[in-house]
Amino acid sequence: MSTAAESPAGPVPPIAGRIDPDTELGLYVHVPFCATRCGYCDFNTYTAGELGTDSAPEQWFAAIERELALAARMLTPRRPVRTVFVGGGTPSLLGASGLRTVLDTVRRHLDLASDAEITTESNPESTSPAFFDGLRDAGFTRVSLGMQSAAPHVLATLDRVHTPGRAVQAATEAAAAGFDHVNLDLIYGTPGETDADLDASLDAVLAAGVDHVSAYALIVEDGTALARRVRRGELPAPDDDVLADRYEAIDARLAAAGLPWYEVSNWARGGDESAQCRHNLGYWDSADWWGVGPGAHSHVNGVRWSNLRHPARYATTLAAGSSPVAAIEELTVDEQHTERVMLALRRRTGLALDELDDAERAQVDQTAAAGLTVRRGDRVVLSNRGRLLADAVVRQVLTAR
Repeated sequence: MSTAAESPAGPVPPIAGRIDPDTELGLYVHVPFCATRCGYCDFNTYTAGELGTDSAPEQWFAAIERELALAARMLTPRRPVRTVFVGGGTPSLLGASGLRTVLDTVRRHLDLASDAEITTESNPESTSPAFFDGLRDAGFTRVSLGMQSAAPHVLATLDRVHTPGRAVQAATEAAAAGFDHVNLDLIYGTPGETDADLDASLDAVLAAGVDHVSAYALIVEDGTALARRVRRGELPAPDDDVLADRYEAIDARLAAAGLPWYEVSNWARGGDESAQCRHNLGYWDSADWWGVGPGAHSHVNGVRWSNLRHPARYATTLAAGSSPVAAIEELTVDEQHTERVMLALRRRTGLALDELDDAERAQVDQTAAAGLTVRRGDRVVLSNRGRLLADAVVRQVLTAR
């Protein structure tokens, strides 16, 4: 991503005149605060000790208000915001009252659609029945809970602080508060995880009765505590064959329980499109979104940008009347096409063949012959085996460009 040119107001994304009123608009709000740092996490997050100040949340609230005001000025013509996703970090550390303040701030500056999907991520340990009641009263419609595993030793390896069983209890509390849409996040392939551990996690997920599940293979990211432990030989690196077996086991259990896949790493209650995460669908459909907060990323019609990462610098820059943007990238037509192919092929609905040129369609024929894709009418979709090799399929289709 190239560095943006400076202007009197700071680097500003060149989106004037690019706004398409027919393209859906989403809003992402990044909460950078965590109580502790998980060993596998490389997200833009900070503990209180790392920030070294008790005023960071107050500075952050003031800063996101300023950035939302900036977004309101730039996103013209005005479009209703169809989805809001509050992620992190650990948004639930703000409490229900803090998350209500976030949503009230959004409403002051942007127009929310009457049927907007409004999601917040939450750590099970920082939730309660009163917390979920408060979220519903504030206007949230969806909750995503970080479960990761039901096995205590797996949670310990990941440095997760919630107790086994708390995620399922939290999901039950969210449903009791009136949330129809609750997601549980799983991580599979952690060193030391057994087939029985995964089965127990899936048993717990299905017992919770949630309508959405996300499951991600553990990735050892450079610079994390987990990467250092693997490098020192304290833990083995995740095994690709084991990861493939675990993915197939997850897919089989969830599909049998009425939660078919709709994106490579996401499953939703069958026959109910409202169970799918509309905000993430916007990413996969190359829609527009504005990312608010330190390190947040945005996209409007082929222009991408990212904010300053450190919360203090992000806040002081906005307080000085400057844009918090750190870097801007204008995607070429070829780059936009590459992203479209990559994202669309990850979805169960697949990619329309008329979006490909003749050479790319010839590559699709080869992936079909290898059993990695199938044709459904005028669309190409990953096969079950193809989902395990999704990145390789995308690379092959795009080799002709």
